Amino acid sequence: MGRSENPVDRAVPERAQLADFLRDRKNTARLTYRQMAKAVGGQPSEATFERAASGTIVPSMETVRMFIITTTTEKDGLGPEFALIGGRELWMRARRVTRAPYYVRRAPDPTLISDTAGFLRALRHQHVWIGYPTPGEMERMSGPGLLPRTTTRRIIDGDALPVDPQQAIAFLKACYVTDEAELASWLAAAVRSIREDPSRSKNLDKWVKAHHELVQKAGSKELATVTALREKEERQAA
Repeated sequence: MGRSENPVDRAVPERAQLADFLRDRKNTARLTYRQMAKAVGGQPSEATFERAASGTIVPSMETVRMFIITTTTEKDGLGPEFALIGGRELWMRARRVTRAPYYVRRAPDPTLISDTAGFLRALRHQHVWIGYPTPGEMERMSGPGLLPRTTTRRIIDGDALPVDPQQAIAFLKACYVTDEAELASWLAAAVRSIREDPSRSKNLDKWVKAHHELVQKAGSKELATVTALREKEERQAA
């Protein structure tokens, strides 16, 4: 067994809740931080894992993800997916309370957007709402070339809109808007906004096409979910 840990720092309740969640997983898996670090080849390190569960900081989401994966046991059922969802929510709350400006009190509603200024403001508020990730973090989440950190910084600062729908989608996904129906709602807002802005309307067709594709994906996903539920009910009734 490893040495006893210091108590979780409870100065910031949301940070403490995340730390409690991580420690519970570690204790359930009966692992030490050294064993966890060894299992992932030292990335993250033993010290990084320990700090993540201390309550003194908000670790990166990548550290939280690796913490959860490393401590996955049979009690997680089919895998770490549900724990990852719960961990991400706790992480976002902790980041929000420690990093987000006070004026953003709820997630933005894209259905209320009617112009390009409102669209840009909503993108910035979404970025704040999920915990103010850095441009570097967002670039890594999006993959090479999709969301350069210089461009991301300009969007965050309110100096520029995404140049095309692909960049807007990359920005939103890096802000944890990943559901096709939600993304479609954001692109519908972009279409409304650009249609009313003569200086940007020349690219409207690209946005309309991207929105249409997302609507189709969302519909297909919903149909697949309904079909799977019906098949499950039929098997249970047989």
